[in-house]
Amino acid sequence: MEVVATGLSRVDVANSGSVDVAAVFDAEAASLTRLARFYVDDKTAAEDLVQEAFIRFARHHGRLRDPARAAAYLRSIVINLARDHNRRGFVSWRHRPPAQPDTPSAADTAEERAERAAVVQALRALPRRQRDCVTLRYYYDMPVAEIAATLGLSSNTVKTHLQRGLDSLGATLEADR
Repeated sequence: MEVVATGLSRVDVANSGSVDVAAVFDAEAASLTRLARFYVDDKTAAEDLVQEAFIRFARHHGRLRDPARAAAYLRSIVINLARDHNRRGFVSWRHRPPAQPDTPSAADTAEERAERAAVVQALRALPRRQRDCVTLRYYYDMPVAEIAATLGLSSNTVKTHLQRGLDSLGATLEADR
């Protein structure tokens, strides 16, 4: 077996002219991974591209006319795979769904639940008519006229109950802080 120098590394070539894929892998894998890293940001993706390049090379290395050009052939495969990888990534990036807002932390969720529980407790402490008016207005988002029709009250009575209920809620919640 003779050793032939290729531009950047040494590749073992059998006297029959065929390429020893394992020897090429040993000689070229590290430099091909560094090459792929110029094209992709992720080290794992670069290693995957080099692996795919060697798989393709192993399938078709018999077609290689000049075994000394094995490293150059592998470099072209890696570059083409990296370009395809980036193209797919860019296309998926352009068509990805909009980013979801960050999930609140456990502390934020606990605080929000505590605040909600305090509001519900203060709401339950209101007199029945005030509670009904406040609930229909702010939880069901009903206009004053519709609340009046629902409860059988005049619009002015609903406004009075809303004002008194909000004042009482504000005082209760402020006292709890």
